[in-house]
Amino acid sequence: MANILKKKLRKQEITIGSWITLGHTSITEIMAKAGFEWLVVDMEHSVITLDTAQQLIQVIEGCGVIPLVRVGENNPYIIKRVMDAGAYGVIVPMVNTRKQAEAAVSAVRYPPSGTRGVGLARAQGYGDKFDEYVATVNEESIVIAQIEHIDAVDNLESILSVEGIDGCIIGPYDLSGSLGVPGNFEHPNMLAALKKVEQTCREKGVALGFHIIQPDYRLVPERISKGYTFLAFSVDMLFLGNSCREQLRAVYEGIKKLRGDSQ
Repeated sequence: MANILKKKLRKQEITIGSWITLGHTSITEIMAKAGFEWLVVDMEHSVITLDTAQQLIQVIEGCGVIPLVRVGENNPYIIKRVMDAGAYGVIVPMVNTRKQAEAAVSAVRYPPSGTRGVGLARAQGYGDKFDEYVATVNEESIVIAQIEHIDAVDNLESILSVEGIDGCIIGPYDLSGSLGVPGNFEHPNMLAALKKVEQTCREKGVALGFHIIQPDYRLVPERISKGYTFLAFSVDMLFLGNSCREQLRAVYEGIKKLRGDSQ
């Protein structure tokens, strides 16, 4: 299990991925062939089941892209199953304390450095590559703590001190919600929280991530200039929806011009 993304995170090199929520193998294949380095199968805010997640992981990996899963909760049973399905790592929501960070890492790793149950599934080559997997999984797997609550911001230094946490990624909507200003990313309290996260990650030398929701490439340099290196660029549904809306608006504007319609 060679994980190129793990090395980039350690070196804090810029890496661009995206989010999968629609759960269709063709959409995932299109995204995987678009040039992203990694793709996250979202099992928190979607209807993607474990069976579907494994199919998407197979497609992503088959295209030479790193498959990650954002699990629905910091639950060792769920984490174990997505890792067995072949995920190269997990993004764990609502990691607000050091203890929760330790639990996430433990759920990914086999004993003695973790508590993950040992079994045979796709990740282990259905049994054929068990020895190879066991020898590398603890060191090669990725664990990203999602920072999406003010408690996590306040406890970030201790969270990032946990061995096995490869980086963090800000969940802007939930973070703003925990501050009582849901969706208001320009509120002074939100900006202060972001600045604190940026400073802490810089001081700790840990990869800092952000999910840029809108599919607007002009938003990426802004985050890079502030030290973000693990960048999730938009999400499948917005790439599809925004493209449809933009092109249709242009079509209807063209029709109006042909008709001489000023309305």
